Amino acid sequence: MGAHCCNDVKFEGMDPAYKRALILVIIINAVMFLVEMPMGFVGDSQALKADALDFLGDTATYALSLAVIGKSHSLRAKAAMIKGISLLLMGGWVLASTLYTVFYLHAPTAFIMGSVGFAALSANIISVLLLMRFKDGDANVRSVWICSRNDAIGNIMVMIAASGVWLSGTGWPDIVVAGLMASLFISGSLTIIKQARGELLAHHAPAE
Repeated sequence: MGAHCCNDVKFEGMDPAYKRALILVIIINAVMFLVEMPMGFVGDSQALKADALDFLGDTATYALSLAVIGKSHSLRAKAAMIKGISLLLMGGWVLASTLYTVFYLHAPTAFIMGSVGFAALSANIISVLLLMRFKDGDANVRSVWICSRNDAIGNIMVMIAASGVWLSGTGWPDIVVAGLMASLFISGSLTIIKQARGELLAHHAPAE
């Protein structure tokens, strides 16, 4: 049985176990941003920088998710909307910076990409396992799950990019993966925005 009730009532994050899991995930994301962003510059990897930026965004948005637990339905939906829009902007930034990098292409360091990517993947797998049983909640709760799931997928893609860079000796695999990660961010953001918008409309709909 999931972490929510039947019918239209969805889990709202009030379970203390969920709050503890969310706090752990916030700490994990903050630490990984501090590790991965410098390594993205050292290794000259666009994919690592994109992934590090995602860790930073998740740290902020998960903290927002924690702050609005127990608040009104409208406030939680608005918080989810903010997270969806921020994820959309992040995806746009990664996509734009990836296109910019195409014109100044140089091969990143495959070893740094692979080793840091593996550490990030391990961190996100732990986060996914902590949050898995809470994935079917309201927009605020579900946005946390979607971001964590996308992070794990993105880290697998970074590992694939590192292998491609090592095999090809060029930076194109890194560029392609960064572009795919941007698409993943945008897709996830639209899912979050759609659910948050639906909840806001339902909350403001006149009672029959």
